[in-house]
Amino acid sequence: MKQIAVLFFAIALTSCNSNTSKISEKEELYNYNIEEKINELGIELVNPEKPVANYLPAVKTGNLIFLSGKIPKDEDGKLITGKLGADLSIEQGYEAARSCAIAQLSTLKAEIDDLNKVVRIVKVNGFVNASPDFTELSKVVNGFSDLMVEVFGERGKHARAAVGMASLPLGIACDIEMIVEVQE
Repeated sequence: MKQIAVLFFAIALTSCNSNTSKISEKEELYNYNIEEKINELGIELVNPEKPVANYLPAVKTGNLIFLSGKIPKDEDGKLITGKLGADLSIEQGYEAARSCAIAQLSTLKAEIDDLNKVVRIVKVNGFVNASPDFTELSKVVNGFSDLMVEVFGERGKHARAAVGMASLPLGIACDIEMIVEVQE
């Protein structure tokens, strides 16, 4: 009977040691390099701008990073302003939201250094500067969401809100924030 007990103990100990080593190893999340994928998409990440008010661009708590809203800029660095449904088309709004996504990727890279650590995009909140009768808010915020899926695949799919606002700071077309889960 003692031999059986010793055998079970040895098996249990081996099993614990093998599980511990699996937990401590970094899990490969992607079968491609995220930053190479971003380059293939023709996207250039930049150093994020410093906040202009009393807030942080990102706050990490546990494995979650909460990223402050980002504003859209064109290729020349000029703010994309206007109201959807009055001054801007859905396509222009889509591109503005995509610009916000690139700004968020830049901020996230500055925060965690390696975008391959992204476990998933958890939540996106899109605020769209829209006329009262504009109801295609989700088509605008798709510019952000589509890029997250292009970059992170299935891990880029997220919960989301797309809401219309009477106005946004500086008259910008949209302002988009996100929550991201990362590996330690």
